[in-house]
Amino acid sequence: MSARQRCERPLRQGFTTGSAAAAATKAALNLLLTGGAPGVADIPLPPGAPEGRLAVPVAGAERDGDTARAWVVKDGGDDPDATHGATIACVARLRPLQDIGPCIELDGGRGVGRVTLPGLPVPPGQAAINPAPRAQILMAAQEALDQAGYAGGAELLIEVEDGEAIARHTLNPRLGIVGGISILGTAGVVKPFSHAAWQATIDSVLRVARAAGLQAAAFSTGRRSERLLMARRPDLPERAFVQAADFFAHALRQAAALGFTAVVWGCYFGKLAKMAQGLEYTHAHAEPTDFALLSRLAGDAGCTADIREAVARANTARHALELVPEGPLRREFARLTAQAALAAARGFGGPDLKISICCFGFETGVLAEAGAEK
Repeated sequence: MSARQRCERPLRQGFTTGSAAAAATKAALNLLLTGGAPGVADIPLPPGAPEGRLAVPVAGAERDGDTARAWVVKDGGDDPDATHGATIACVARLRPLQDIGPCIELDGGRGVGRVTLPGLPVPPGQAAINPAPRAQILMAAQEALDQAGYAGGAELLIEVEDGEAIARHTLNPRLGIVGGISILGTAGVVKPFSHAAWQATIDSVLRVARAAGLQAAAFSTGRRSERLLMARRPDLPERAFVQAADFFAHALRQAAALGFTAVVWGCYFGKLAKMAQGLEYTHAHAEPTDFALLSRLAGDAGCTADIREAVARANTARHALELVPEGPLRREFARLTAQAALAAARGFGGPDLKISICCFGFETGVLAEAGAEK
């Protein structure tokens, strides 16, 4: 399928790790209670979700004595993440009414992370199953018990195949979640390119950093800029670094709201130009690059009229940068752009937040810096 065809067709929704766990739970309990597991589990979505229910394919189920295990392959739809394709299972055991009363116990097993630091919705020591998916799993389990007329309870253990390896590609190590992935999902479904999900991730990383006593945060627009910023700022611990992507204003406002005293942004010139425009969200397709602004900044840097005109007609921000001759002129052009970005950042972060910006060259090294170094 071509890129154009992908753009023209409707984007496909997926489901969260929480929905996968809930479906596996219902299938495992059905196998224990009725002797058969459904090929598709009909499950409730978390409380407060805009949609009510979801049908989730069940990849398999098996019984072993008094336990049953069912598993689901997590599908991220057209917004795949590190957990897309992960096998998420539930091992279930029934508990008679006379043993414990009508109680459902839920824990995380192999491949599900465990929280070790404060600042997350789950307290330290517990399995990394967030409140909304926890409620969803328990609702699905209760449905299965009620539908079978079973008055007792159940023990549920959520597992994720290769969860510890998958977690290395997530923010869990930085959040102090060890041993596997988190079971997440406030809505139960994954909507492609969810801004809310990314913003919630930024918020979580910042909260954990503040709970650990950190006062400085280091934002980057991606993995490469984060690696360069880490090398530039070895004084900051890994937990201070946040991949904030295009959420320029949100990250700064949240840092200020949580009481950080200093932030540094690491980026390349393309994002720097969008920051200099004062855009809250700097994605390449959200707003066009303001080449008139870049042309004015090139003039302020001392570029000739010919260069300013060429910058005004540039194709991309990188192209505009490369039209300015290497050496003092280009460095001054980049510095002035960084200063404009810094002014915008201060507008978003407020007067009490000490902000600096570090723009990296496309090939190597630091292109420009603005604001306090630390």
